[in-house]
Amino acid sequence: MTPTPSRSHRYPSPARRPRHLRFSRPAPNWPLRGALAGAAFCVALLAWAAIARQLAPESNTSLTRFDAIIVLGTPADSDGNPTPSQLARVTEAVHEYERGIAPRLILTGGPVFNHFVEARVMAQAAHAQGIPDSAIFVEPEARNTIQNACYSERIMKSHGWRSAEIVASSAHLPRATLIFNRLPIEWRAHAAPSLSPNSAANNIASASVETLKTMRYLIWARFADRCEP
Repeated sequence: MTPTPSRSHRYPSPARRPRHLRFSRPAPNWPLRGALAGAAFCVALLAWAAIARQLAPESNTSLTRFDAIIVLGTPADSDGNPTPSQLARVTEAVHEYERGIAPRLILTGGPVFNHFVEARVMAQAAHAQGIPDSAIFVEPEARNTIQNACYSERIMKSHGWRSAEIVASSAHLPRATLIFNRLPIEWRAHAAPSLSPNSAANNIASASVETLKTMRYLIWARFADRCEP
C-alpha cells in the first residue's frame, strides 16, 4: 500500500516551491497613491469653499438705511468702457441710491487687469445716470476684494460713517461678505442683476472662479493679505 504523502509534501512552503509557482504581492504604486491623495485633498478643499459660500452671511444688521453704498470693482474693457458686469453693479447701486437706501456711493477698485481705474470708470457711469459728484466717493487703489473692503472702510471711518450696503454680482458676494464680516461696520449684501446676454453660462463660470478664489481666501489670503482699515 502506497503511503499517503504528508501535508508538507503536498503543499510545500513558498520558499521550497519552484520560482514559477511562487506568489508575490505587487509593489505599492506610490505615484498613483500620491496622485489620488492629492486629488482627494483638492476635492475636500473645494467642498470646504463651496460650503463656506453657502453659509456666508448676507448681513450683520437689521438696518434698512445705510450711510453709504459700496460698489465693488470689476474690470472695464480694453477701451475703458464699462463692461456689462460693471454697468450692472453701478446701475443697481444707482437704483438703491434713488430708493433712499443711502445718500452716497463709494466706488472701489484700482487698475488691476488693464490701466483703467475701475472706480473712476464706475464713477463716470454713475454720474451719467444722474448721481451728483457730491455723492460719489472714489477709492482708486484696491487690487482685490480684501483691499476693496479695507480701503472703503477707511473712507467711511474718516467721515464717521458706520454702515454700508455692499453691491456686487451674486457670484462675488459670498466671498465678499466673508471679508466684510471681519470689519467693524454694519453691512448687508445686495446682488446686482446680470445684464449679460449669456447670464446663465456666465453665472456658472463666475461661480466656479469664485469658489476657487474662496478656497484661496480661506487657506491663505485671509492671513497673508491682511489690511488694517
